[in-house]
Amino acid sequence: MEYEKIRELREDKGWTQQYLADLLFVNRRTYSSYETGNRTISPDILIELSKVHNVSIDYLLGLTNEKKPYPRKK
Repeated sequence: MEYEKIRELREDKGWTQQYLADLLFVNRRTYSSYETGNRTISPDILIELSKVHNVSIDYLLGLTNEKKPYPRKK
């Protein structure tokens, strides 16, 4: 996974790691470990990150440079 992308997305919004950790209901150290690549991101957290940043999971995984998410199911 392209861990630097989640850092860039957070920094672009001017959010702290603590703010995003609170949104995801994880400890700040856990979130920091996601950004550094020291901890694997669970599918549930990956989904939440894509929703929070309004990007596709493929973008977060480094499979595309297209940020736009796919249409969601209704």
